[in-house]
Amino acid sequence: MAQVTQQEMLDAGVHFGHLKRKWHPKMAPFIFMEKNDIHLIDLNHTQSKLEEASNAIRSIVRSGRKVLFVATKKQAKEIIESEAQRLNMPYVTERWLGGMLTNFATVRKSIKKMSNIDKMEQNGTMATLSKKERLMISREKEKLQRVLGGIEELNRLPAALYIVDIKNEHIAVKEAQKLNIPTFAMVDTNSDPTQVDFPIPANDDATKSIALITRAIMDAVAQGLEERKYDKDSAEETEAAATEAVATEAPAVAAEVTAEAPAVAAEVTAEAPASNESTEAPEENAAV
Repeated sequence: MAQVTQQEMLDAGVHFGHLKRKWHPKMAPFIFMEKNDIHLIDLNHTQSKLEEASNAIRSIVRSGRKVLFVATKKQAKEIIESEAQRLNMPYVTERWLGGMLTNFATVRKSIKKMSNIDKMEQNGTMATLSKKERLMISREKEKLQRVLGGIEELNRLPAALYIVDIKNEHIAVKEAQKLNIPTFAMVDTNSDPTQVDFPIPANDDATKSIALITRAIMDAVAQGLEERKYDKDSAEETEAAATEAVATEAPAVAAEVTAEAPAVAAEVTAEAPASNESTEAPEENAAV
């Protein structure tokens, strides 16, 4: 996994924070200085926090679990959607529905409804409906697809959330906190970094900054997927080798048992008379 350099961060404007009057006091450890009434973020902290978050998210993905990517602000929507689709990860870029995590069962019902509409279109049921009914169903599908299309294949709660701008996505943060789901997030100087488990101090308003940090996280996700595939392939190879070894040894063991069978039978036959004599001896003594 390639590490993002400070020069790349400078070029992308990751270090630019908000105006001094808009800052959050808990961001003080991550602020380098103030210039022209604007706070500048310490990129040393950004680099270390990004590396920490990347390692943690790679471990989660390696275990086979999903990470939900959340960004509904204009600057981040396209970046999150394209990157998440590239790695087949769930995402939310239109609107965060209240209860999307805490009321996940109801959300799954809406997703199922959307898939049922798809089936109606495929099997020709839609063609049998009136024009007005088809129009209403099509509009409903479009609405569901826009809001829930990114989590259509999310069958259970995600193992973690990656969020751009926790102030804008405060509902998602609260739901994740309630369910004890780890959160990774870009945190600007106007946000509270203690609200998330893995804060990455960075400019969450500039498109270049969002793209740079998000791609670094996505690279970690891609590496986690590769490591999982390698682990799975290694386990299958080990199992196949063990099965082959058992199959190879079985004939040899059977031949060995077959070869020893006559000797064992002869030994048992030789010992049989001695056993009979010892059994009959007490009977003779008893007769005397």
